[in-house]
Amino acid sequence: MTGSRVVALGHYQPAKVLTNQDLAGMVDTSDEWITSRVGIRTRHVGGPDEPVDEMAAHAAAKALAAAGMQASDIDLVLVATSTAEHRSPSMSARVAARLGMRSPAVMDINVVCSGFTHALATADHTIRAGAATRALVIGADKMGDIVDWTDRSTCVLMGDGAGAAVVTADTGAGDRPGIGPVLWGSVPEMGNAVRIEGTPPRFAQEGQAVYRWATTQLPPIARTVCERAGIVPEDLAAVVLHQANLRIIEPVARKIGAVNAVIAKDVIDSGNTSAASIPMALSKLVERGDVVSGAPVLLFGFGGNLSYAGQVISCP
Repeated sequence: MTGSRVVALGHYQPAKVLTNQDLAGMVDTSDEWITSRVGIRTRHVGGPDEPVDEMAAHAAAKALAAAGMQASDIDLVLVATSTAEHRSPSMSARVAARLGMRSPAVMDINVVCSGFTHALATADHTIRAGAATRALVIGADKMGDIVDWTDRSTCVLMGDGAGAAVVTADTGAGDRPGIGPVLWGSVPEMGNAVRIEGTPPRFAQEGQAVYRWATTQLPPIARTVCERAGIVPEDLAAVVLHQANLRIIEPVARKIGAVNAVIAKDVIDSGNTSAASIPMALSKLVERGDVVSGAPVLLFGFGGNLSYAGQVISCP
């Protein structure tokens, strides 16, 4: 096997929408304050009857339908999440049970905001090694359960949702496989800049430290991802960064130099959905027809642990 390919995508968001005006009635903030600082207008928030695995299963079912596959066709399920309510059964096992799968390998990956791109690389490596042939890779988080709704610096950022990708072996890829080489890493000494700690767990971050790191250190890493894929940033059709906030997405995308690319800005309507943000944003781009099939797309996750992972893929 020469590589793997994303063949279909799906996404899911809870029906409840929380606007900036709604938040202004909960904490000392305003629509102008939120939009000027993070660029977010709305976010979706799940209720107590919408657990993470249910959102993940909805997104996965849509991706499977788009791929023309049955759940029984999948032999590997990877779920990137940092908001699992229980340690076991794992989120991936719960999703597999919801979908009625037969006997897939199941694993959760907790790298917070860069979880999906880590999981996608893991699926690619597993398929290349011949240990799986068809994988379901999901990013799903329910940030509304762990955010402090009295803290205006963080509650304005977060949303809930899930995105999923079906990944299969790509035997005819030649020199350019459907999922390019991953570049991943972290800054362990700065890991406390983004935290989910305590009982009950609560999200907190050092916003300025994360902003400086993302806008100064990540663009050259993202350009190296393109080099590893054998393309220049000008060749990219789309750039899908982790949807942290607009004040990070816009300068990072500009510094990458992808002057001809569509820049995903789903954060405006969905907020920061952690591991769900990249697959959800990509699924929407494809659904709208904003990127043609086969075009090169840069996926680049970053955030919690001050970790990062990116790869160039062929758009399904």
